[in-house]
Amino acid sequence: MSKVVITGQDLTVDQIVDVCRNHAEVVLSEESTKAVLASRKIVDDLVDEKAVVYGITTGFGKFSDVVISTDECKQLQKNLIITHAVGAGDPFAEDIARGIMLLRINNLSKGFSGIRLETLQTMIDMLNKGVTPFIPEKGSLGASGDLAPLSHMVLVMIGLGKAYYKGELMDGGEAMKKAGITPVELSAKEGLALNNGTQAMTSAGSLALYDAMKLLKVADIADSLCFEAQNGVMDALEDRCHAVRPHHGQRVTAKNLRRLLEGSKNTTRQGEIRVQDAYSLRCSPQIHGASKDAINYVKEHVDIEINSVTDNPIIFQEDRAGISGGNFHGQPMALPFDFLKIAQAELANVSERRIERLVNPAYSGLPAFLTNHGGVCSGFMIVQYSAAALVSENKVLAHPASVDSIPSSAGQEDHVSMGTIAARQAGEIGRNVRRVLAMELMVACQGIDLRGNRGLGKGTQAAYDLVRKCVPTLDEDRPLYEDINYCEKIIENGELIAAVEKAIGGELEL
Repeated sequence: MSKVVITGQDLTVDQIVDVCRNHAEVVLSEESTKAVLASRKIVDDLVDEKAVVYGITTGFGKFSDVVISTDECKQLQKNLIITHAVGAGDPFAEDIARGIMLLRINNLSKGFSGIRLETLQTMIDMLNKGVTPFIPEKGSLGASGDLAPLSHMVLVMIGLGKAYYKGELMDGGEAMKKAGITPVELSAKEGLALNNGTQAMTSAGSLALYDAMKLLKVADIADSLCFEAQNGVMDALEDRCHAVRPHHGQRVTAKNLRRLLEGSKNTTRQGEIRVQDAYSLRCSPQIHGASKDAINYVKEHVDIEINSVTDNPIIFQEDRAGISGGNFHGQPMALPFDFLKIAQAELANVSERRIERLVNPAYSGLPAFLTNHGGVCSGFMIVQYSAAALVSENKVLAHPASVDSIPSSAGQEDHVSMGTIAARQAGEIGRNVRRVLAMELMVACQGIDLRGNRGLGKGTQAAYDLVRKCVPTLDEDRPLYEDINYCEKIIENGELIAAVEKAIGGELEL
């Protein structure tokens, strides 16, 4: 099992996936240990000095002007958590819940939050021993941090709430006991240090981003199979066409397609069969490329956010200051996650159009719905229906969440980001896109068989062989959902990308 060392400085999306999905071990670096201890000493000093610092010796939100006595500090922090744990809906998936904990650990390890080392170690132990808090996925405004989701996480740390342990949902205190972890009693500043931040949206968004980057490669693979099935015109993929409009994503998409189709005897040149293809083929470098550029933009912002301080107040060691700022506000991630939604939705939009061009005889010149027994058999007719339904749903989900704001906390928090909604929707759109691309793979392979396969390219041959491993050519109607499930599985588990990249001798570019 791999190990991820937490420094607060250099966590990557790949490491998030390794911890959240592969259960890699998490350890705190020596530098972070020192920073956490130094930051905590400042908080203890501020409490001893009875300094007025937001969330340490004052109430929260609208109650920021209410000074809290030293004796009430612990009760203040506990009350913060139990009153803010008001999430709604189904729980976040295990990988997202683990990501919330991991990102909070990384944030706190930077030494700007004033948390005690033993409290931070409790979170690390929960990750490493498999105690996963039950965190409802709805109820965050994404403004003063992800208050509700993070509070549900902290409930388990103090022996309350609910958690999963070894696949079973149970009371949080019971899960901690079974894992051999002692619940903590929150001290000054700790409740606020734990529930003030953007970790719910960033966990959900980071994992959606990771999956989206894989879908970009799958979209190029599915597209290349459609080039084979439709005798696509290769001239539009020449680099000189894209060098004169050198958007990065556009250019690398054309390069990917040329590599995937290298050696194909099914593709054509301009004028051999037709002068030009429909946009869903001819403009796929421009369409897929724009999504690549958008998703790369999202990654730049995620890389910053996962290694940032997003709680409040921020403890600065150089002058012992506790500054109440606004780093918990989710707007810097709300817009990128909305962009991620749109970029993914477009991959499905164009994929469905390529499916339609293959099943529609007016466009393809192939038997209607890719069956030789039309009338008695429906072939792939309803596959396109299902793809169209998912694409239409994506259009609703892709509406930007970040354009909305509802004031809260009696007007103190008068602008909110809704970034957590955007992140959740990005994951949902991604799952829909994966399903549509799975359909395209299956339909394209059927089109290749009906067209007459004169010889596939290096990459398309590998993709075709993997699909045909479990999905035979459709001669007579059969239930197709299991075929689609298989194609979706080889996308999700990375088998398709691995087989294709091995065949072309290198990674597809993003």
